[in-house]
Amino acid sequence: MEYKKLGSTDLEVSSLCLGTMTFGEQNSEADAHAQLDMAVAHGVNFIDTAEMYPVAPRAETQGSTERYIGTWLKRQQRDKLIVASKIAGPSRGFTWIRNGPRINRDHLHEAIDSSLRRLQTDYLDLYQIHWPDRYVPMFGGTSYDIAQEHPTEPIQQQLEVLAELVKAGKVRHIGLSNETPWGVSEFTRLAEQHGLPYVATIQNAYHLMNRTFESGLSEVCRHRNVGLLAYSPLAFGHLSGKYVADSNAHGRITLFPNFGQRYAKTNVPAATLEYVRIAREADLSPVTMALAFARTRWFTNSVILGATTLTQLQENLDSAAVVLPAKVLEQIEAVHRRYPNPAP
Repeated sequence: MEYKKLGSTDLEVSSLCLGTMTFGEQNSEADAHAQLDMAVAHGVNFIDTAEMYPVAPRAETQGSTERYIGTWLKRQQRDKLIVASKIAGPSRGFTWIRNGPRINRDHLHEAIDSSLRRLQTDYLDLYQIHWPDRYVPMFGGTSYDIAQEHPTEPIQQQLEVLAELVKAGKVRHIGLSNETPWGVSEFTRLAEQHGLPYVATIQNAYHLMNRTFESGLSEVCRHRNVGLLAYSPLAFGHLSGKYVADSNAHGRITLFPNFGQRYAKTNVPAATLEYVRIAREADLSPVTMALAFARTRWFTNSVILGATTLTQLQENLDSAAVVLPAKVLEQIEAVHRRYPNPAP
């Protein structure tokens, strides 16, 4: 397992991170603990979760993921693990989270205390804003619509409260998620200007069918020393190839069709076929190729894995040492030129 610096921090994280959003919905507590044990045994020291998990989000299950991790975490050597969680933002209708989540003082303090209690730990190594408090197009949206703007907590004030959490010892470092180039620029500029916590990471979707990070965010993150935590590296299972043979194959797309609308786009099936073909002709599994591609980009700090079975997780972990041949990378670029970002 390779380890990389987490942004500008002194933390070393595994290049593969265990994502956990299936814990409490598709995975039982015993399943969750088995996945955590397997990941750590393979050198993973980085675990990512969120207060809104599991997915698909429901009032009845919210927080279960953190609770499952907590019953495992209390038996571990805490200082050997890098644990990250996220506070939910507004505008997605999750009224069961603090009667409608926001990123302000009251919500940040309540959210961190609840996450720490569920996780049975005194601190988080990385605390992330799951999506911005302000309006931005995300989760399949591609155009900025000024009609959707709404009152928002100023970024400086968000940073000031995050500084309180850092000072209290509840949070070591902060991160963003589902952010834009402007957002990263503002958070880092204001942090430097006012001596507030500096953003270490951005957790955004990045995979063979969504490389939009490369066009604007990669430049900002390079100059601001912000690392990418790449989520959905298999595009909700599409890049595994399982939906090629059977469009109704068991998976999150078929279990929660409304949650995967960003993948229900015109060129996704054609691009998927091409990427699966490239992998199989190179004697690689499509999973291995997709994960190795995301992991070896220069801007990636860690790739967030998601699995529902130990067999799937084993295949994911086995990709840790794979470096793609130049011919495969050339073929990938050719498909990208033909089908640029079919699932942004």
